[in-house]
Amino acid sequence: MSAPTQRPKVTEREARQVAEAAREQDWHRPSFARELFLGRFRLDLVHPHPLPAEEDVRRGEAFLATLRTFCETRIDGARIDREARIPDETISGLKEIGALGMKIDTKYGGLGLTQVYYNRALALVGSASPAVGALLSAHQSIGVPQPLKLFGTQEQKDTFLPRLARTDLSAFLLTEPDVGSDPARLATTAVPDGDTYVLDGVKLWTTNGVVADLLVVMARVPASEGHPGGITAFVVEADSPGITVEHRNAFMGLRGLENGVTRFHRVRVPAAYRIGPEGAGLKIALTTLNTGRLSLPAACAGAAKWCLKIAREWTAVREQWGKPVARHEAVGTKISFMAATAFALEAVVDLASQMADDNRNDIRIEAALAKLYGSETAWRIADELVQIRGGRGYETADSLAARGERAVPAEQLLRDLRINRIFEGSTEIMHLLIAREAVDAHLSVAGDLIDPDRTLAEKARAGARAGGFYARWFPGLVTGPGQRPGAYGEFGPLAGHLRYVERTSRKLARSTFYAMSRWQGRMELKQAFLGRIVDIGAELFAMSAACVRAELLRTTGDHGPEAYRLADAFCRQARLRVEELFGRLWSNTDEVDRRIVDGVLAGRYTWLEAGVVDPSGDGPWIADAAPGPSRVENVRRTLP
Repeated sequence: MSAPTQRPKVTEREARQVAEAAREQDWHRPSFARELFLGRFRLDLVHPHPLPAEEDVRRGEAFLATLRTFCETRIDGARIDREARIPDETISGLKEIGALGMKIDTKYGGLGLTQVYYNRALALVGSASPAVGALLSAHQSIGVPQPLKLFGTQEQKDTFLPRLARTDLSAFLLTEPDVGSDPARLATTAVPDGDTYVLDGVKLWTTNGVVADLLVVMARVPASEGHPGGITAFVVEADSPGITVEHRNAFMGLRGLENGVTRFHRVRVPAAYRIGPEGAGLKIALTTLNTGRLSLPAACAGAAKWCLKIAREWTAVREQWGKPVARHEAVGTKISFMAATAFALEAVVDLASQMADDNRNDIRIEAALAKLYGSETAWRIADELVQIRGGRGYETADSLAARGERAVPAEQLLRDLRINRIFEGSTEIMHLLIAREAVDAHLSVAGDLIDPDRTLAEKARAGARAGGFYARWFPGLVTGPGQRPGAYGEFGPLAGHLRYVERTSRKLARSTFYAMSRWQGRMELKQAFLGRIVDIGAELFAMSAACVRAELLRTTGDHGPEAYRLADAFCRQARLRVEELFGRLWSNTDEVDRRIVDGVLAGRYTWLEAGVVDPSGDGPWIADAAPGPSRVENVRRTLP
């Protein structure tokens, strides 16, 4: 029996310091969302809506046409879900049309698509099979190509990118059995040995890891003479001696996902395959995710559009009490929500993607908001579709077809979408990540005031800085364009919604300031409060994106009136949600909830658990991941 895994002993403060060190510390470019949280509605940063160059449009539309044909003729989503496997011929076909290289520069054999068209491609392929969409996204959004593009040497790009563009799949390996969103406890090691590093450890939930040819692996380099050490990123050949895919994981959804457990035992990796310097691994991972996260809401936007299509077609023919069910208000309100939110979600993704392409703005908060908002709203839309379909929504597509009805995979989509609220940062982690960025300006000037390790002199200097900042900033939160009846008049009937966003962003900033004044250093513990702050900001961002997109469509003559009606409906719905969230900032059950949690963990309510049986099997809650040789068969799947 192996000894228990020895993980680094890390205090809560040390864990926060590791995460803080990996953040991008400076803001070299403007950020619409950051300004929004500070109470400054910088509409000029997103309006007029940025547009792609004509050559990018030509290249992107040409590939979308090819991809659509491929999706319609060579992807069988029902088969993939049924067999829990993407067929070899499907993956080979994706390679043939260049789908592995959508974001890779043409000089390396890729298609060189912009972020906008890459995301549209993922939405399209994800509508055919979310598992195929996940395979392509994991390969290009967080796999080897993106970190190499941002941080790789020219030699690394020349060596790996041509392979990744056409033939080789990649995967990203960070998570471990006992390490999720707390990378300070990372246990996989990379010990320097001459011109190589020796990797040992176990990685969990390695999307694409079962079939990948190349891996990005995060491992801890111990500090030694000539080696500063720290968490470091490496490109690793997946067939290297000592690598074993020990298990292919199975999930409630995305059943075709090639996701597994990978063990490294004395795996030698050339030092030339290290990405960036030692200790830069987390920074590389977070920077990669700034745009990589946009692939997930893109898939969510595609799912929302499909749900709307099915809801429209079904509720028009299904009659109840003498009229189509769409005409019954209980169902009609759901359809209105689906249509308005699908419009807004696509607006959020397109706007953030085009901002990423323009590279004029810092979009780290926008991308995170898009991921958070997309995963939550798409899940709700899919749930509403299942409800509208009734028993047919709960029935599988195969069962529907077997008894002669249209094979609508509503229940499958619900299963497939559920992981998006966990993938690439759970909703709870995204709330904390975005909240940290949203209060960055405050911590930059006042952070030392609430840091218990600072001296009185340091706190005095921080107080002086904070006094100057707030003397300039806080008065600007009192009045603004949102209080002028004619402001944003070029948006016609949507102007009132933009005035609301401007007023509410100032209210949001004031609320954040009041909370910091009230709780000071305890603010970081108020996670429920911070989550509501972030959710308000997400709604305001989505409202802004919806209005800007509607105005773009109006000026281009492309469904302008209809877009205005959708944006108006969305903003009206969003305003109700925002007002509810504001009410819950200060009137909530947070303290009561904490006392209940204490009681649950203390075992005071175990009597409530009586009267049931537990069908769970035996075994530890977390599998042991002690380093050492593998004792099981390698289940890595080699693709043709």
